Amino acid sequence: MSDPRVRRRVVVRGQVQGVFFRGTTMEEAARAGVDGWVRNLPDGSVEAVFEGSADAVEALVAFSRRGPRHAAVIEVDVRDEPPRGERGFRVR
Repeated sequence: MSDPRVRRRVVVRGQVQGVFFRGTTMEEAARAGVDGWVRNLPDGSVEAVFEGSADAVEALVAFSRRGPRHAAVIEVDVRDEPPRGERGFRVR
């Protein structure tokens, strides 16, 4: 039996735009086998949804807390949501 899918929505604040946050998140999601999406928000933060096994999703949440090399993450809000059957990972 496979692990049940979980879904987490994260909003990352700090110096997170213009530092390849979305592209790196997409690479990390592909490596972990996580579905969902990531996008920049008008206030300068980045929002992402991660859906997959609990361990894989937690790995993406952990990545969001540090970000790519040039990011300066100040705060990460994480919310659990019911899985919606996301397939693939995309930059919105």
